[in-house]
Amino acid sequence: MIDRLEEKALIQKAIEAKERSYSPYSKFPVGAALLTKEGRVFVGTNVENSSYGLSMCAERSAIVSAVSNGYRKFRSIAIVSDRKEPTSPCGACRQFMVEFGNFEVILVGEGNIKRTTTFELLPMHFEMEK
Repeated sequence: MIDRLEEKALIQKAIEAKERSYSPYSKFPVGAALLTKEGRVFVGTNVENSSYGLSMCAERSAIVSAVSNGYRKFRSIAIVSDRKEPTSPCGACRQFMVEFGNFEVILVGEGNIKRTTTFELLPMHFEMEK
């Protein structure tokens, strides 16, 4: 778990990422900010395509950015939308996140926060034997 000061900063970065969303089809902007074990933050936003299957969710965008920069161990991710209640990641994002272990997930709506973990979001997840 991260402390409240770290959480506040992570949420702010996710809000900023949400503002850069490219979501002309769904009109549903989402931003994510991912904190690595080393203290680096990587952001992501949803990027839609008229062929919906080619769209990229904010959560996966942030993780791809982190992995592309050599980071694979995460402490926390903040995910922000414009909805009143916190929005849960889609199933693909849940599996994508759990690939990198059990870390904190902070879901943020307008003034509402739900704290959970990747394993809680995807019980009985698929994992390769290591």
